[in-house]
Amino acid sequence: MESEGDRLLYGNFPFLGEDLFLYLQGPCVIPQEIGELPMLERISLESNKLTGHIPTTLFNISTAQVIALTDNHFSGNIPSSFGQTLPNLEQIFLGMNNFSGTILDSISNASKLIYLDLSYNRFTGSIPSSIGNLGQLQFLNLGGNNFTSEPSSPELSFLTSLTNCRQLRVLWIYENPLNLFLPVAIGNLSDSLESIFASDCGIKGNIPSGIGNLRNLVSIYLYGNYLTGFIPTTIKGLSKLQRLHLEDNRIDGSIPKEICHLLNLGLLALNENRLFGTIPECLGNVTSLRYLNLDSNRLNSSIPETIWNLKDLLEFNLSSNSFTGYLPQEIGNLKVAMVLDLSVNQFIGNVPSTIGGLQDLVRLTFAHNKLQGSIPESLGNIVSLEILDLSQNNLSGQIPKSLEKLSHLKYFNASFNRLRGEIPTGGPFANFTNQSFLSNEGLCGAPRFQVQPCYISSLQKSKKNSMIRILLPIASVLLASTILIFCLRSRWWKNEIPIRTQLIPMVTCERISYHELVQATDGFSESNLLGMGSFGSVYKATLIDGTILAVKVFNVQQEAAFKSFDTECEILRNIRHRNLTKVISSCSNLDFKALILEYMPNGSLEKWLYSHNYFLDILQRLNIMIDVACSLNYLHHDYSTRVVHCDLKPSNILLDEDMVAHVSDFGIAKFLEQGDSIALTKTLATFGYIAPGEEYGFEGSVSTRSDVYSYGIVLMETFTRRKPTDDLFAEDLNLKDWVNQSLPDAIIHVVDSNLLPPKEENYTAKVQCLSSIMELGLKCSAESPHERINMKDALIVLKKIKLQLIKNCE
Repeated sequence: MESEGDRLLYGNFPFLGEDLFLYLQGPCVIPQEIGELPMLERISLESNKLTGHIPTTLFNISTAQVIALTDNHFSGNIPSSFGQTLPNLEQIFLGMNNFSGTILDSISNASKLIYLDLSYNRFTGSIPSSIGNLGQLQFLNLGGNNFTSEPSSPELSFLTSLTNCRQLRVLWIYENPLNLFLPVAIGNLSDSLESIFASDCGIKGNIPSGIGNLRNLVSIYLYGNYLTGFIPTTIKGLSKLQRLHLEDNRIDGSIPKEICHLLNLGLLALNENRLFGTIPECLGNVTSLRYLNLDSNRLNSSIPETIWNLKDLLEFNLSSNSFTGYLPQEIGNLKVAMVLDLSVNQFIGNVPSTIGGLQDLVRLTFAHNKLQGSIPESLGNIVSLEILDLSQNNLSGQIPKSLEKLSHLKYFNASFNRLRGEIPTGGPFANFTNQSFLSNEGLCGAPRFQVQPCYISSLQKSKKNSMIRILLPIASVLLASTILIFCLRSRWWKNEIPIRTQLIPMVTCERISYHELVQATDGFSESNLLGMGSFGSVYKATLIDGTILAVKVFNVQQEAAFKSFDTECEILRNIRHRNLTKVISSCSNLDFKALILEYMPNGSLEKWLYSHNYFLDILQRLNIMIDVACSLNYLHHDYSTRVVHCDLKPSNILLDEDMVAHVSDFGIAKFLEQGDSIALTKTLATFGYIAPGEEYGFEGSVSTRSDVYSYGIVLMETFTRRKPTDDLFAEDLNLKDWVNQSLPDAIIHVVDSNLLPPKEENYTAKVQCLSSIMELGLKCSAESPHERINMKDALIVLKKIKLQLIKNCE
């Protein structure tokens, strides 16, 4: 019976051949007739508003290989015959629905099953051990249900049965009330296993030592359980591990030194446990670490000096422990840190002035320590700072006026210190209340801060006026003398000393000869060709000593190629930035011109977006676009002479072995002389990435806003996986309009579908992240140059998006 507001799918289905793909606008139910469709192999009805029960006939399509029903409103039980009537089934995705009932033993009859996703439904009962009979299984996601343990077993016995699945790569059982122990047999699972996700399952007992046998594990998520005992030393066998989540458990003991063997570890979360002792000094050797969370434990002693070697840390949290000692100046080594939380410890001494060099910090808290001295003026340099907590210390002196420059500061707390002087009122201080300044008896300022008013006594005024009358004549004499000496010295310097060049030599090693390049590229063979551009080709070169380089050979038959070579030489010999291509050397004569560049083993962003063998997740794409924004911010704002790249596109964004992005190809770049906001050009960039005609192309002028426009297009392309020249975009539609029409409610229909697959976790948080990214892309690519955001602000926005994503998805 059709319910009110629902409608049936009648008549011919819009499919061709062996596939059925539907996108529906309103709530629908699937008719029983679907089972009459012959020879169907792939059925995709995901992300619609389908309701009701699944027709039993759907499970009678014996030819079906893929069934994807994710993200609908289906309910009811899976038919008991499931598995028997689908002998060819390889992939089934039923996640994010309202299915109920139990998983029946008959599922083991679907012997070809590779992917099984039942996540975020209402399934109950125990997980049957017969699931281990699925010998081809690679991906298993049962998370977000109400599965419980078998009453007769104290262990998760179905995990033991999975030792038969020798191709298993992903095992996700998170958010189920299992409330049992991990079996010792977990160490016998397939050594192809890459991810274990068993958070918030009520798992008890120790982590089995056999877990160290799973040598291909990349991620372990065991947070939010009741694990006890020690972290097993066998963990050193997990050499490929990148993420280790053990937070919010009851783990005892010290942090084992064996963790230092995990040289690929990017995230270590041991917070909210019962760990004691010191941080192993060798942890400073794990330079791959990006997130280190050890807060809310019983750790003590001082922070090892080696920790400050972790220069790529994005988040460092030691809050709520018993650490002691001074904070060293080396804290300034954490140049890219976004979160630094050392609160609720027993640190003493001054706040290091080098903290001001951490210009990417969003959250900084030293609250509840024993710090002394003044608040460093350098804190005013942390332009991205949103949270600053210095409360509950012994800080003295004044609140620096430099903090008024922190336009993004939303929370400031300096309560319970010994500060004095006037409270600043400019910038973010206009929004703070007295709660930010409690128990500082020496502070004065506006009545709203509930402190005493600031005033200068008549005696102080008299002394001040006397000092002015005495010092003013002295200052005048000194100023005149200084000007005279400067003029005489400048004249002598000009006449006697030759002019010094400010250029840094482009060649950083011995020049490489043409003969060596021919040998290294095997005669510039096509097998070593990395790419081709308007002015030449790029080859992979392997030197005799094994060093691998990239050689950009310019086409000397083109007059423009000569200019391009000279331009790249001029620009790349001076600029130095981690996200720009590094020039190693050059080779030039009348008939041959080449630049020798740092080799990028992971190729271009274009390759990763459009090649079927490669994939970038949301965080990887976000990191790449942050890298690109950093490079443009440097060129536009931080380099002595502003540079406009003029041809930003995915093929000019190269990725090194660590997937760090480097902007390349400065062949048509332009310098902006001091005082100029635009430059003229006769060379057009790539169609689709060029700013609108009235700014660039027809009039032949470029500015830093031209790069911002291109960046916005690349940003949207990166997350939609649609080129601006895609066939989808006809005369009345372009990439910008397409994205704009999707906001705010239909963003999932324009972003790359691979980023939000049926099995996706943290779906809502990731949709919000992607929506924010698209909004930024539109701000960058506004029609009018004056309406576009600049790269400095765009970079701050991106970093905030990344931090929010990490908070919501970890």
